[in-house]
Amino acid sequence: MNNKLYRFLTLGLLSATMAFGYFFADVMSPLEPLLTLPVEQGGLGWSSDEYGFFSGSYGYFNVFLFLLFVGGVVLDRWGIRIAGVLSTGLMFVGALVKWWALSRAFDGIVELPFGLGAYGLQVIWASAGFALFGVGCEIAGITVSKVIVKWFSGHEMAFAMGLQVALARIGTAVALSFSLPFAQWLGRAHHSVGLGAVMLFIGMIFFLFYCIIDRAFDRDAAAAGTAEQGSGETFRFSDLRLLLFNRGFWCIALLCLMFYAGVFPFLKFATRLMVVKYEVSDSLAGLIPAMLPFGTIFLTPFFGSLYDRYGRGATLMLLGSVLLFLVHAALALPLCHWALAIVMMTLLGISFGMVPSAMWPSVPKIIPMKLLGTAYALIFYIQNIGLALVPVWIGKVNQRNTDALTGTVDYTETMVVFALFGLVAIIISAVLLREDRLRGYGLEQRNIA
Repeated sequence: MNNKLYRFLTLGLLSATMAFGYFFADVMSPLEPLLTLPVEQGGLGWSSDEYGFFSGSYGYFNVFLFLLFVGGVVLDRWGIRIAGVLSTGLMFVGALVKWWALSRAFDGIVELPFGLGAYGLQVIWASAGFALFGVGCEIAGITVSKVIVKWFSGHEMAFAMGLQVALARIGTAVALSFSLPFAQWLGRAHHSVGLGAVMLFIGMIFFLFYCIIDRAFDRDAAAAGTAEQGSGETFRFSDLRLLLFNRGFWCIALLCLMFYAGVFPFLKFATRLMVVKYEVSDSLAGLIPAMLPFGTIFLTPFFGSLYDRYGRGATLMLLGSVLLFLVHAALALPLCHWALAIVMMTLLGISFGMVPSAMWPSVPKIIPMKLLGTAYALIFYIQNIGLALVPVWIGKVNQRNTDALTGTVDYTETMVVFALFGLVAIIISAVLLREDRLRGYGLEQRNIA
């Protein structure tokens, strides 16, 4: 059953499911200019602070309720199919709640505890739906990662992971490019969200098709006596010490936190950055940030293939972190020509192709298969800390740097924050390279046996 045809058929089904998830995750990013318009002008009247709170809500349940870690344990104990059906269902339900919240008017303000601020009731409901979707999307992500390790170990694993990420990021690119024009065409922001919910329902059907193939794979493997080691029945909580005391694992987890904190939250605000700082029109502003995911469609499988054939995974992570720092440092400069934004997005796309293509296939070299779901869950959990808190931070920074008369934002401080994430990522990557040389993880060695 594990021949090349079936390997790539499963990869295609799961990549499409994740592409729909990525579309929904970023469907609101280009809509910030529309969301912050006053209600009488056709917007929702959100402030920059409210938009930042909403953007960070993707990771709230994952971080504060530890649901992503629970999902990793479910994956290792009960298997890929149960975890996948659960996660795709949560994605769809969360999307429906978010669509419902945006499609109606709400009165009232909710004062959050611990001095977190006061937000409109619509913002709270939309954030709750986005947070529920985030639980499902992140569990789906770790499930797909374990599926690829299961089907591609000893084969084109880094290429497969890179191709999956690349195909999934088509969803991000489409969202950044067409979400705002689609919403403007139909007149309301919630129409783009509704389109995303329909796509998530289709993705749930695709995963059910995968479950049929996966069941046949397990049946053939059991008959041949080659069933995967480390399935759910061999998982023990006492084995978690293999994660908690592993330096290489923590290097990758912290690198994931810093690198993705410098990319995904940036994309949430990049469209308005193009409008305000680089004077790109509303209708075209989303196309420049969309260059990043479009570029990774080709670059992530390319760098993954290099890792498979020639190794140098830790080096790729270091080089990608250097590019991340340079891009954000350049965007912090008082240079406002749109050509600079295009060049920097191109370089950021290269960086975004390098690091994930090397980082995710490196985890199985450090962590045994039976703990792989939990390992990916813990990495995603740490990543979600950044995805939850950084947009809130940036939203407050932008609010503080907004001119009260014109409503324009000075993005210098914002880009300095993102540049600092890149600088820390460089340091962590250098430490990981040193750990690999000391402990022989094999991160610099090729993947194809």
